[in-house]
Amino acid sequence: MSDAAARILVIDDEPQIRKFLDIGLRAQGYAVELAADGNTGLAALASRGADLVILDLGLPDLDGREVLLQLRAWSSVPVLILSVRSAEAEKVQVLDAGADDYVTKPFGLQELMARIRVLLRSRASSETALPLFDDGNLRIDLARREVSLAGVPVALARKEYALLALLLQHAGRVVTQPQLLRELWGPTHQGDTHYLRVLVGKLRGKLGDEAVSPRYIATEAGVGLRFIGG
Repeated sequence: MSDAAARILVIDDEPQIRKFLDIGLRAQGYAVELAADGNTGLAALASRGADLVILDLGLPDLDGREVLLQLRAWSSVPVLILSVRSAEAEKVQVLDAGADDYVTKPFGLQELMARIRVLLRSRASSETALPLFDDGNLRIDLARREVSLAGVPVALARKEYALLALLLQHAGRVVTQPQLLRELWGPTHQGDTHYLRVLVGKLRGKLGDEAVSPRYIATEAGVGLRFIGG
């Protein structure tokens, strides 16, 4: 992937900032998608992917930190925070939560472009580390965010893909119910096991898998789930 071919998703509620970044990024040869709130941005990332996300923290529907936490449950895409919040504690908090860089508004366009180039180079060098699964029937390519069954693309909802990616990244090991619930829905939902039952049922249906005789996703009763393909 060359820098110029990269796809950048901008999630920011300020129209002026979106327009400024759209013009500036396109002038550098990037493909750009714009989202004015967190849910729209997450949906865009889940359905069309991106090579880098520029994320504002002050969004109208979700706090940017919540967007980051949801995103990190299923994606390793580089995230550059662009925010007016300049407190050191705030920066440390979002970097610890999985952000890759932090730029404070107002910002210089050339500095921002330089930081983007660094993140894209880092992504290109690490993409090969993402798991790729292919047993001749099911193919899961996390680097490309592609899932296919018998050569036919499988359309997965955002959380379905997040669950599959999480299990594949821990292939052969049990991922506990609390961990799955925490990473997919957040720390306040660790007792909502019915959420997980419904989600894994939908995912199994799309993969042609069966709970009683699993080929890919095994249930460890009372403990969690395990990816067993291969």
